[in-house]
Amino acid sequence: MTTTGADHATAVTGPWWWSRWRSAVLDGALALVSALECGAEGIPFARDAGIPLSAGIVFGLLAGSVLLLRRKWPIAVVLVAIAITPAQMGFLMGIVGLYTLAAAELPRRIIVALAGMSLVGTMIVTFVRVKQDMARGDLTLGDWFVPFAAVTTSLGLTAPPLLLGLYVGARRRLMESLRERADSLERELQLLAERAEERAEWARGEERTRIAREMHDVVAHRVSLMVVHAAALQAVARKDPEKAVKNAALVGDMGRQALTELREMLGVLRSGETAQRRTAPASASVSVSVVSASASGSVPLAAVGVAAAAAASRVVEEEGPWLSELDVLIGQSAAAGMVVDLSVEGDVRSYAAEIEQTAFRVVQEALTNVHKHAAGAKTHVRLAHRVAEIAMQVENEPPPEPASAASAGLPSGGNGLVGMRERVLGLGGVFVSGPTDAGGFRVSAVIPAA
Repeated sequence: MTTTGADHATAVTGPWWWSRWRSAVLDGALALVSALECGAEGIPFARDAGIPLSAGIVFGLLAGSVLLLRRKWPIAVVLVAIAITPAQMGFLMGIVGLYTLAAAELPRRIIVALAGMSLVGTMIVTFVRVKQDMARGDLTLGDWFVPFAAVTTSLGLTAPPLLLGLYVGARRRLMESLRERADSLERELQLLAERAEERAEWARGEERTRIAREMHDVVAHRVSLMVVHAAALQAVARKDPEKAVKNAALVGDMGRQALTELREMLGVLRSGETAQRRTAPASASVSVSVVSASASGSVPLAAVGVAAAAAASRVVEEEGPWLSELDVLIGQSAAAGMVVDLSVEGDVRSYAAEIEQTAFRVVQEALTNVHKHAAGAKTHVRLAHRVAEIAMQVENEPPPEPASAASAGLPSGGNGLVGMRERVLGLGGVFVSGPTDAGGFRVSAVIPAA
C-alpha cells in the first residue's frame, strides 16, 4: 500500500528540519568533514593574508560548518562556498552545495544563476593561482595551460554535482508524482469499491422487495379465496354435500394455481430438482388444509378430500398471468360470493408481458383487498384500452356486513397497496387509491402502453 502526503507529513521523526535521523547524521558528518577541510585550508590562507593562524582556522571551521544547513537553506550554502572560493577553501562544501541546490525544489533561474556564479568564481581563482605559480617558476608549462587549467577545473567542480543534482531532483519528483498517482488511484478504487458495494446492497434490497411483492401477489389472492371457500364449505357441509364437494374442488383449483405460480418463481431462486422435490409435500399440505377446514361437517368427507386432492394435484406449467385471464380471475371471486361487474373499453390488444402482468396483478390485489376488508361488497372492474396507455379501476361499494371480513379471519400485512404502487410506478405509470364518498374504496392505475 502506498503512503499518502498526509502520512509523510506525520512521519517526521528527525530533529529540527530533518525528516529522519539518518539525514541528520549524514549532514552532520558532511559538515564535520567540511569544517575540518576549511580549518586546514585556513592555515595557508592566514599566512597569505597576514592574520593569526588561529583566526584563519576559526574562520575555516565556521565557514565549513555552514554545510550543516544544506537541506534548509541550500542557497546560503552555495553563496558561502562562492564567497570563500578566493581563499581556496570549501571545495567539498561547494560540490555538495551545488548538488543540493540542483536537487531542491527551486526555480531553474536561481539554480542557473548560482551555478554560473560558482563556475565563474572558480575559473577566475584558478586562473589567477595558476598564473602566479607559473610566474614564480613552480610550473614551466606554456601559456596555453593557464586557461586550460582554469576551464577544466571550474567545469570539473561545477558540472558533475550540478548534473547529478538535477537528475536526482527529477527522479525524486517523478517518484513523488507516481506515489501521488498511486494514492489517487487507490482512493478511486476504494471509492469505486464502496459504490459497487452500495449498488450491490441496493440491488439486493430491490431483489428482496421484488421477491416479496411477487410472493405477496401470488399467495394473498389465492389463499384469501381459499379461506373464503373453506369457510363457505364449513358452513354448507352439513346441508349440501354436493356444494361442499364443489367448493372443495374450487379450493383445490386455487391451490393448484398458487402452486404453479410459486413454482415458476422459486425456479429462479433454486434448482428445478429442489423445486420438484418440494412440490409434492406442498400439494399434500393444501389437501390436508382443505380436509381440516371441513372436518366439522358430517357429510362423507372422503369425497370432499378426494375432490380437493384431485384438483390440487393437477400442477401444469403455464405462463402469465395475462389480461385475457381476467374473466377467470373475476369468476373465482364471483364463485367466492362476490358480485363483480367487469367492463372493457376500447379495442382489446396485446401488450408487453410486463405491462399485462402488472395490470393483472393490480386487479388481482384490488379484488383480494375487497375479500379481506369488504367481503360481500359489490365491485366494479373497469379496463380501458387507449392509444398510448392502458387504464384500470377497481371500485367496491360499502360492504353489507362490516364485520364479515373479520369473521373470515383474513389477516392483512398492509403491503398490497405498496406493491401495486411499486409495480405501476416502475413502468412509468400513475397509481391512485383511497376511499370513496359512498364509503367504499377505489384503486386506479394508468400504465403507458410502450
